[in-house]
Amino acid sequence: MVMFRASFVLLSMSLLLLTANANSTEENTMSKESAEVIQTVEAMTSSFNKKDIEGVLAMYEHGAAVMFAPGEKTSDSNELRQKFEGVFHINPQFSYPNGHEVYIANDIALHISPWVMNGEAPDGTALQQSGLSVAVLRKQKDGSWLMVLDNPNGQHLMTRP
Repeated sequence: MVMFRASFVLLSMSLLLLTANANSTEENTMSKESAEVIQTVEAMTSSFNKKDIEGVLAMYEHGAAVMFAPGEKTSDSNELRQKFEGVFHINPQFSYPNGHEVYIANDIALHISPWVMNGEAPDGTALQQSGLSVAVLRKQKDGSWLMVLDNPNGQHLMTRP
């Protein structure tokens, strides 16, 4: 049960950062760089939804930190791989129904988006989770954007007693 819960939390966090649909309310006025940041997040989400671990990991800078649970960061590439693959067992499908916000300063971008994840427990029970994804990306020398910090549990402080 603990392994399942950890995998579910990991999936939820990852889903927060990944999306197949960019529904920004400012889509028509979005800068080229903001669109590129969202494309990075969408590429990661698409790979995650397909259980493509190489595609998921390719969207992170070497040494990036992912918070699979509040207060717990993982930066080790082998551990990241293991945790993401653990979440694949619930067949997660992430989406960002309320769009994205992107703020850029120089070569650093902040991506914020509410997410919804639908999956299936090992016993066939339908699962649904939601949260707030907060990710920091860095522009690379080749002009692409990669995630440096990924926290799909950005909402946790709002729900603390």
